[in-house]
Amino acid sequence: MQPILLIDIGSTYTKVTAIDLDKPALLGTASAHTTIQTDVSEGLNKALAILEAKTGSLDFADRLACSSAAGGLRMVASGLAPSLTEEAARMACLGAGAKVIRSFAYKLTEEDVAEIAALQPDILLLVGGTDGGNEAVLLHNASMVANLEPAFPIVLAGNRNAAKPCREILSAFELYVTENVMPRLETLNAEPVQNQIRELFLERIVHAKGLSSVADTLGMPLIPTPSAMLLAMELLSKGTAQLPGIGELLAADLGGATTDVYSMARGAPTDVTTILRGIPEPYSKRTVEGDIGMRYSIQGIADAVSIDWIAEQAGLSLETTAALIADLAAEPDTLPHTPELAALDCALATAAVQTAVTRHAGSIETVYTPQGPVSVQTGKDLTGVSRLILTGGAIVHNPEASQIASSALFDAQLPTSLRPKAATIYIDKSYILASMGLLSQKYPDAALSLMKKELMEHGTEK
Repeated sequence: MQPILLIDIGSTYTKVTAIDLDKPALLGTASAHTTIQTDVSEGLNKALAILEAKTGSLDFADRLACSSAAGGLRMVASGLAPSLTEEAARMACLGAGAKVIRSFAYKLTEEDVAEIAALQPDILLLVGGTDGGNEAVLLHNASMVANLEPAFPIVLAGNRNAAKPCREILSAFELYVTENVMPRLETLNAEPVQNQIRELFLERIVHAKGLSSVADTLGMPLIPTPSAMLLAMELLSKGTAQLPGIGELLAADLGGATTDVYSMARGAPTDVTTILRGIPEPYSKRTVEGDIGMRYSIQGIADAVSIDWIAEQAGLSLETTAALIADLAAEPDTLPHTPELAALDCALATAAVQTAVTRHAGSIETVYTPQGPVSVQTGKDLTGVSRLILTGGAIVHNPEASQIASSALFDAQLPTSLRPKAATIYIDKSYILASMGLLSQKYPDAALSLMKKELMEHGTEK
């Protein structure tokens, strides 16, 4: 036997997984509350004690870890065109442990700068202009930002012709200059800025709340949980040289602070007469809904669908629902230990999955032209994706998981949303997907084999 320990330190739960690499086989899993307010080592040690009680003492041949504790890095983006700025920022966050909390377009105003100061982001992303194109907006925005207290790092990923003067303008800041995220119109170059944000994640999140001591104990750096999840989903979809993947898929990871959605699919228009608007989507796509989470971002769920909707779904009075939501926001460690809380969690999870997947999927609309009506698609067409995967504490521990998952599917009441029309739903009951992404860094065949085995045991057609 060759035991491997895999650790995932989330904002709500710390999960540990032991696998036998030789078979490969799952030896056991355990979880404990993440002690983010004190030192994350406390929660990790509790989870390890629970795991050892299940598996016995194991001499681990390797240890790998990831973390999304504290909800990841909060990023503000500023650029030129609104849609291009948002797309560049979204792509910059792909698997990098960051979430966009606000984006600004065109020239920053004094009011915009005051808002950035109030938001206190972990990172400010400055983009704008193709290489050799518009420099004025990027230089103006750098000058405006220079008036702020240099309390956060800035990543500059805009017109390379403006890089040198921006360095001088922002000399008081911790400034990182990468290649332009959009060197040419409708061409994204996201990898350099993604890599830079991952490095900042490791520097800032890992050194917070005891995560650096965990990394020191392991003898290797932690990676962002979104990176691990993205690795897992890409591996599951595409496979390895030795083992085939399962093909196109859609996955949702429902957490306490955010809800992340992943699609491994081309997403091209299924009708040759449909026009695609905007920048082509990547095959591997991740979106993070920083305002949608089961505890730390619970109010965002209520804002997205209304407390009335949640109360009706939960079968509770409006007053009870509002009071319970307020209690959970104040005490995010609360588990659904009463029938009322269990019903509320089901309603919240349903709303979170539905909202997050709708935002992730593309949409279609009819545009009337002089030549007649034309169908225009924005984003990915996921209607033909036939595999839906759900993970996250509120999902894997919920007896209504399959019903919650079905809220991600096409809804006739929202016909413009290009969500899957029908799919086999797989629930990550063993809560191992992020761990399998970790494992895939060194042992991809074992990770793929374990994912397929564990997920296939919990598949339901919808």
